[in-house]
Amino acid sequence: MVRRALALLHTSSVHVPVFEALRDQDHPGFALRHLVHEDLLARARAKGPDTVADDIEELLVRTVAEGASVVLCTCSTIGAVTEARAAAVGVPLVRVDRPMAAAAVAAGRSVAVVATLESTLAPTRALVEEEAARAGRPVEVTTVLVEGAWERFEAGDGEGHVRLIAEAVDALEGVDSVVLAQASMAEAADRATLPVPVLSSPRPGLSAAVLRCGEGFKS
Repeated sequence: MVRRALALLHTSSVHVPVFEALRDQDHPGFALRHLVHEDLLARARAKGPDTVADDIEELLVRTVAEGASVVLCTCSTIGAVTEARAAAVGVPLVRVDRPMAAAAVAAGRSVAVVATLESTLAPTRALVEEEAARAGRPVEVTTVLVEGAWERFEAGDGEGHVRLIAEAVDALEGVDSVVLAQASMAEAADRATLPVPVLSSPRPGLSAAVLRCGEGFKS
């Protein structure tokens, strides 16, 4: 079997060890190529995701030319614009949060999207609604911004970051599932005690990308 190459587009270097660990657990021996472009998130937050679309297209084309057969975008803020540009240039791309969104829709009608960055709320809500339409299921989406959590994350206070997210999740009422909108929030899924599915994106997103590569690895 010919091994195909998977490139991961990150907007923070902290995601590299997370996905390396998931690869070792679920897909041992699978080669990952990490592309870290923190400037894309900074500019998308400041002026909107569409302002980085041209740069993303150039990056995708270059990445495939350098040997990647599939690209996994791990940033929810730029996920939609990256997916759109990938389709335009014919680059196979997986959004890390799409499998999570599909799982949330399958869990029930009421979905809460929880984020630490305001710029992530709208694209994640749109993604959940898109997956609901694809599945032919009604959905009601509420959004929650966890104030102060992103600042803790940037300051390197991982414990404080996770604690604030878990507290925000546990305060929710009347929801069937919770979507942790950013890959950086994944640890809070295990910390929260809310008795509904609290979903994070890294593991299902990576598995979807590996499957797209056609390797046939099993989790």
